[in-house]
Parts: sequence; C-alpha cells; structure tokens
Amino acid sequence: MDQSKDMLEGAPLIAPSSTDHPLYEAVVAACQSVYDPEIPVNIYELGLIYTIDINAESEVNIKMSLTAPGCPVAGEMPGWVADAVEPIPGVKTVDVALVWEPPWGMDMMSDEARLELGFM
Repeated sequence: MDQSKDMLEGAPLIAPSSTDHPLYEAVVAACQSVYDPEIPVNIYELGLIYTIDINAESEVNIKMSLTAPGCPVAGEMPGWVADAVEPIPGVKTVDVALVWEPPWGMDMMSDEARLELGFM
C-alpha cells in the first residue's frame, strides 16, 4: 500500500505533538494547570489541547479547541495557556491558536476527566 497516498487521504485532523522534545512534559504540565472555569477538570485532560508542537529553537506552537464555540472564556483561554507555558525555562516563544476542526467531543477526554465528571 502506498503510504504517501494513504497519508493524504487519511491524514489525521489533529497533528501529532512533539512528544520527544525535552520541553514536552513541562508544557503538558503547564497546560494541566489551566482550567475551564465551568468544568472542574484541566483543559489537557478534557482533550482541548490538540497539538503541542515544539521546534528545534524551542518555539512552542499549541493548537487547542474549546468545548463549544460560544464558551464564555473563548477569547481568554488561549492567553491563559500562553501565560502558563511562557515561564517554562528554555521556552523561547509561545503561540496558541484556537481551532474548530475537528470539533471537540466528549470522546476526547482522558479517563481521569471522565471519572472526575461522573461519566465512568
């Protein structure tokens, strides 16, 4: 099977994260410190952080979504994430972008989030 053709047709809607970058775990921990004010679970466990991309220059690009486009803190939450990640030693810059594709769904939550919210 031609993998390059398959990648184009079946390309994931969510780009992979830079899990092998030395700063990745610290960025995840920073994202876990940010909460949606209406839900008692951090945005990482809710599955709102789609991609954490960290390049060789330690520039962090985060793609995130919200539980709903009409979320009351839609304009503020990317800033909260950037404020949490920026102080990490070694991080050069942080860019947080809101994306709506794919739409967030409850299936994106971690098992911990489902348990905390009573869905398990």
